Amino acid sequence: MELFSDLPDDEGLPGAQRRRAMIAVMTATTMAVFDGTIVNVALPQISVALGASAAASIWVANAYLLAVAMTLATFAALSARVGFRNQFTIGLAVFTLASLGCALANSVSLLILMRVLQGLGGAAMLSIAPAIHRTVFPNRLLGRILGLNAVLVAASTAIGPVLGGTLLATLGWEWVFAINVPLGVVAVWLAWVAIPDNRRPARARFDIAGALLSALSMGALIMAADTCARLAEPGQGASAALTASAYALVAVLAAVAFVWDQRRAPEPLLPLDIFVNARFSLAALTSLASFVGQGIAFVALPFLFQNAYGYSAFESAALFTPWPLGIVLVAPTAGRLADRHSPALLSSLGLALFTVGLVLLALLPDHAQAWDIGWRALVCGMGFGFFQSPNNREMLSNVVRERSGNASGVLAIMRTFGQCLGAALLGMILAVYTAAAVAQGQLQMSATQDGDAIRLSLWVAAAATALATAVSASRLRRRATSPA
Repeated sequence: MELFSDLPDDEGLPGAQRRRAMIAVMTATTMAVFDGTIVNVALPQISVALGASAAASIWVANAYLLAVAMTLATFAALSARVGFRNQFTIGLAVFTLASLGCALANSVSLLILMRVLQGLGGAAMLSIAPAIHRTVFPNRLLGRILGLNAVLVAASTAIGPVLGGTLLATLGWEWVFAINVPLGVVAVWLAWVAIPDNRRPARARFDIAGALLSALSMGALIMAADTCARLAEPGQGASAALTASAYALVAVLAAVAFVWDQRRAPEPLLPLDIFVNARFSLAALTSLASFVGQGIAFVALPFLFQNAYGYSAFESAALFTPWPLGIVLVAPTAGRLADRHSPALLSSLGLALFTVGLVLLALLPDHAQAWDIGWRALVCGMGFGFFQSPNNREMLSNVVRERSGNASGVLAIMRTFGQCLGAALLGMILAVYTAAAVAQGQLQMSATQDGDAIRLSLWVAAAATALATAVSASRLRRRATSPA
């Protein structure tokens, strides 16, 4: 297999060690993706089994997301000091042990605590996973491995709900977490023997102020997005809007203070000089705008399928399957092409197709058939799959190898920030439509009003991806750089 072939001038690791490192990283990625999709399916059963309220059980999911978002930048910076091997292996071990703790938890409070620890382990892994690919594989194969990783994430996203439903029906909710333990043990061993120890001497003490400010900013952002999702709840509009505004203000102030700190820190958490490279900055902005569109669509479509069209939760999951299937179909090809042709051109073409897919979904009729929904979702997935790995390659290849951890962290932050902003925008749109329904004397929106609100949301998503397409295309006028 060409991914593991060696050429005389190759960077990275020899083929055999490359294979073991790839298996370790991809196993950990699969665990993290499965965990996110399966846990959401298991929440109702967890709530009943542990005697928890619906509001408390939701924090089983939110605690993980919050822990990941708040520590991504910190772990991306820390990796240069402790080395990829040490950080990834320890993070994976924490994630695995916390999974066992989740399976053994006998109260919702303990389960939430274990989920926070899981999130810390997940952030330690996910913040540097793309950077490990950059370190392990030569540049000539970077697009291919990123394409393969996109396939893995998409396939795991599609399989996750089915696997979760099977585990819940046969073994119980504890196995949603316990399944990570044997996989984690194998991945920890592979990571320790295969991932290189690339520590470099620290020139100054760790930027603790930057770590705290980044955690505060991202944490407040997640809470603002979560609060926006409650804007559509009857009787919650005014208080939720006030709370979301407060969180958003804290996020903005903390972000401004973070940038101020980074300009003055002897060894900043996130070196701002990586953004001097215009192609890197434009790729980051492209990623942000595209994930706003994806974030809106991912949250909006289940509302459309279930509230407007009347499909069951299971049928809704099945209707969504063509999206990850589209990514599986095209991501490997996009990755291979990105190693030979302009990643910016490929990303722009993929985003244009993604935008077309979102427009097609926004134009769905009032009573859409399953096949009509499916082919439009497939177009979205194919567009997103053709965009993602070339754009990620562009980000990683436009920084020097020593800054790969920072670039990987930026990539993860853009994804998280974009998806949160998308969820917040959807929450605000639903709140406006809910307020209009209440003003007309209704207790809640009708199916028609639900459909109208979601279609407007999809138009906003399409506008975000059209903006991403324009930003991506602007890179075509710039000459590519080749960092060492």
